Amino acid sequence: MRARLFWKIYATVLGAIATLALAGGLVGALFLSRAWEEHARTDPRAGLMAAALPEGDAAAVQEALARIAPATGAWVRVRDGRGAVVAAWPAGPPGPAAGPEVTAPLPDGGTLAVRFARGTTPPFGPPRRNPLLLLAFIAGLTALAAWPVVRHLTSRLEHLRRGVESWGEGDLALRVPVAGRDEIAAVAASFNRAAARIEALVEANRALLANASHELRSPLARLRMAVDLHEAAPDTARRAEIERNLAELDELVGEILLSSRLTHGAPSEPFQPLDLLALAAEEAARAGAAAGVTIGGEPVEVAGDARLLARLLRNLIQNAARHGRPPVEIRVHRTDGQAMLSVRDHGPGIPGPDPDRVFEPFHRPAGHGESAGGWGLGLALVRQIAGHHGGEVRLEAPPGGGARFVVTLPAL
Repeated sequence: MRARLFWKIYATVLGAIATLALAGGLVGALFLSRAWEEHARTDPRAGLMAAALPEGDAAAVQEALARIAPATGAWVRVRDGRGAVVAAWPAGPPGPAAGPEVTAPLPDGGTLAVRFARGTTPPFGPPRRNPLLLLAFIAGLTALAAWPVVRHLTSRLEHLRRGVESWGEGDLALRVPVAGRDEIAAVAASFNRAAARIEALVEANRALLANASHELRSPLARLRMAVDLHEAAPDTARRAEIERNLAELDELVGEILLSSRLTHGAPSEPFQPLDLLALAAEEAARAGAAAGVTIGGEPVEVAGDARLLARLLRNLIQNAARHGRPPVEIRVHRTDGQAMLSVRDHGPGIPGPDPDRVFEPFHRPAGHGESAGGWGLGLALVRQIAGHHGGEVRLEAPPGGGARFVVTLPAL
């Protein structure tokens, strides 16, 4: 079954052709009829007859008219300057087959009036064929030529529609073909880009949900056991264990919510100028002296969300303190219009053949059980926050061991 859009477009093309043909026919018929009437009033046969008539008395004119008029089969009257008939052929009024009256001037000031029989064609006259037939032929050819063009256009739209429907039914990996450089190709390319972004968001949400549900099991199991033991024999250490597990759950839930907001582009606080060195010093002071944090560098202003950048710094410091060894060195400096923030520890470094995987949510290195700990969402949030501010983060292996995380942000 043909698509309705095809028939709409094709009917529109045919309607435009029909309207153009009708208008052209009406205009042509009007002008051709006027041209015919004008040509009939100036029929060259009347002029030839007027030139053949002699100048003289009425008898000579009548004699010449009797020789010429029968050959043409016309009704002829010769009038003088006052309009009186001086010669005629034949006698009596014109018959029903006589056409319109044609006049031609005579040299003596008189007038020759002629009515030729209807159906006779004046020499060099307008064409007798119906122009509407020619217009209908041209319209038919145009309609045939328009069919494949409209069919090709609407078939591409049909492919796009079917692709969107399939994608909407759950085939998120589907992409529609992009052919040509017109508006339909632009729509197809835009759909593919939007589909890729949505597929990535859905996959990220699925992975986050699966990993989060797995990571939540451990603190929940420990919390359930600690609560049971505390009910059986209340103890200060067990109460502290319960509070620690609750804090871990609260932090994990907070990280999940923050990651979800950043993934979906939720608006944050308005950016404002911030001193990155002062912000790093504040977070280092919160970490305490036990982490052995040292601060150095120069003040560099960046535009950002203070809450998010503080979370970035806190996650990097906590990661260095948890998986590395002190001292933890924080350096801030400006390079080529960029603010460079580096956080280094002196631990064993990042294990595994692909150290950049530490930025994946809930990544756990091979050979590390749950008791050894993982990276959770901390470093994944660092990458998301840096990207939210137009920057990036990378992992380096500095000389002397350890791990160094370098964050690059646009400087003011």
